[in-house]
Amino acid sequence: MTAQEGSPGPGSAGQGDGEEPGKPAATSADGGPSRGGGPKVQAELGRAEAERIALQISARSLSTMRRSVGSPLLFAIVYTPLASAIYFSLGIISGHALGLTPLVFLIAAMLFTLTAMTYAEGASLHQERSGSTVFARYAFNELISFAAGWAILLDYIILIAVTCYSATQYLKVFWSPLGHSAESLGLALVFILIVVLGNIRGFGWRRSRRLAVLVVGDLALQGLIVVLGLVLFFNPHTLLDPIHLGSAPKWSDLVFALTIAAISFTSLESAAGLAGEVRISSGALKRLVGSGTATVVVLYVGIALVAVTALPVHNGHTQLATRFLNDPVVGLVSHMHPHWLARTLRYVVAGLATLTLVAAANSAMLGLSRLAYSLSTNRQIPSGLGRLHPQRSTPYVLIILAGVIAAGLVVPESLDFLVGIYAFGALLAFTIAHVSVCRMRYSDPDGKRPYRVPLSIVVRGASLPLPAIFGAFVSGAGWVALLILHDPARYVGLGWMLAGLAMYVVYRRADETSLLRRVTVAPEVLRAEPPRERDYGSILVPLFGTRLDEDIVQTAALLVSGEPTDDAAIDAATIEAVWIFVIPMSLPLDARLPEAQVKEARQALARAKAVGEEYTGVQVATATVRTRRAGYAIVDEARRRGVEAIVLGAEEPSLIRGGARLGGRGGPLENFVGDVTKYVISKADCRVIVTAPAGGESAAESRSRLAPANP
Repeated sequence: MTAQEGSPGPGSAGQGDGEEPGKPAATSADGGPSRGGGPKVQAELGRAEAERIALQISARSLSTMRRSVGSPLLFAIVYTPLASAIYFSLGIISGHALGLTPLVFLIAAMLFTLTAMTYAEGASLHQERSGSTVFARYAFNELISFAAGWAILLDYIILIAVTCYSATQYLKVFWSPLGHSAESLGLALVFILIVVLGNIRGFGWRRSRRLAVLVVGDLALQGLIVVLGLVLFFNPHTLLDPIHLGSAPKWSDLVFALTIAAISFTSLESAAGLAGEVRISSGALKRLVGSGTATVVVLYVGIALVAVTALPVHNGHTQLATRFLNDPVVGLVSHMHPHWLARTLRYVVAGLATLTLVAAANSAMLGLSRLAYSLSTNRQIPSGLGRLHPQRSTPYVLIILAGVIAAGLVVPESLDFLVGIYAFGALLAFTIAHVSVCRMRYSDPDGKRPYRVPLSIVVRGASLPLPAIFGAFVSGAGWVALLILHDPARYVGLGWMLAGLAMYVVYRRADETSLLRRVTVAPEVLRAEPPRERDYGSILVPLFGTRLDEDIVQTAALLVSGEPTDDAAIDAATIEAVWIFVIPMSLPLDARLPEAQVKEARQALARAKAVGEEYTGVQVATATVRTRRAGYAIVDEARRRGVEAIVLGAEEPSLIRGGARLGGRGGPLENFVGDVTKYVISKADCRVIVTAPAGGESAAESRSRLAPANP
């Protein structure tokens, strides 16, 4: 005869598939689930002790990540797009800005400084991958975060197409047929294929060091071109005489040139994608911002000065935008003298430009991979798109898809078409980044910022950074101007954003997920291996207040938990944790129990719920049962609840020997299988699983052995 008290409590879904920002999955220092699960359990441990453990784990985690990436990779990621952009942007910008090309690059350098400061503060505050996407998430919501990430995805794809196509144009110095349409298109597709395969294979740190050496060599070459060009060609009259504002260049052309000058800034987005993994101090961040600005000013403005004086503007036209549109730096050095110097520099520039452009395509694909992984784990794009390669752990589906789209964009073989669309995504993302950093000065004023944007003013109690405000205004105005002046950017860019937003809404609504709240997917979902199926859908776990209670719950959780797939989230497994009150015959079955026993039962059930629900897709329902016989109550509850298995705990094996010389049985007594266990095994209609520590092993050791490395 049994009497039941209480009812199954509502279980919470596992953290693997539906994680709210304030409720991260708990993990212990050894990689297993934390033993400080729920708030009641943490209160038992003591607030000071819980905080000490949390700080130790956090410090250890940050230390490990910060040692994993050094400055060579950061240098390569920041400077590769900077070094490569001049090779394909100079001709287009010169064709629109004409004699004001140096001024356009100077203004771009100033905007680069503002944007670099914004990204440095945002990435230092929230050290997560993906730049403006992360900034918008913490400043606003997931929808705006997705918009920033989707715009940057477009930029990465276009950058791959532009750099691979431009590389073929510089290679024609070595073989002139490459200047023909069919040959250049074929080689561009080969370059894209190499980039795709290389990034599926993975981007190692040795490759980053070689890339850093290449970038240093290329920057040195560009510096040499600036010095030689200024000595050979610079003439103030040649520079200033062709300038007639309003006609040469037209105001619309000048504004368009200013918008596309932002194409080199995507390196900041890629660098921000390494936040939390880079070993760099706040002083180094400031030096990085300063050196990046100096590079843009000296090299971009210097090469622009050389270009418009070596190939001056005549009647509103320049050879940089006609004859040398696709390889403007080759055209620049071709006009140097003596002849042997020009011939030598042509080959050196062509070779280094090709290598740098292909390296920039690799860096863009690396940035795309990291951004796609972040979007997938935050349920902003379908998990299938972010699927990871089983051996290489790279998001191969999106890498292949990006390669196919880039190949399609190369087919028109029009740099003006591609660069205009590129500026659309860049300016939109930069606007969101600037506004987000300003917003976080209000939403998180006390957050730790190793780097802060200088020159702030106090507005309504918060310190607003003037550079970020100005950057947001300029980027936003440039984005609107681009929509007005450039048809491909207007139609292709807006079409891309609308298609992405539609996909986002449909995906989240189909999964009954909020459009604005953060919901994450565990990284294991993105792996290509088939998910492990759970062994049982429901298990009964009777608790008696012994040292094995936690082991029993962990064993049951391991049996019912599965890989964190979407199906597992919908069809969560259940552990029925039941506390057994054995009422003596001297008392009525409904007698009032001592407060100490009731308190012990509540604490044990709360602990069981906290431990069990740390596992993916597991819900724990709790109840108390009054009975005369524990075995009978367990079997009866299992039948009533319809569970698939019962997990029981037994006493530790006795070390007392049985006295064989007196007719007894030798060896340890079998008191680890008691009367209750024997009754349940013989009478239960479902499978019964008994857990007990091995001989000589303590309960604590058993708990350590049973804890999974990655629940």
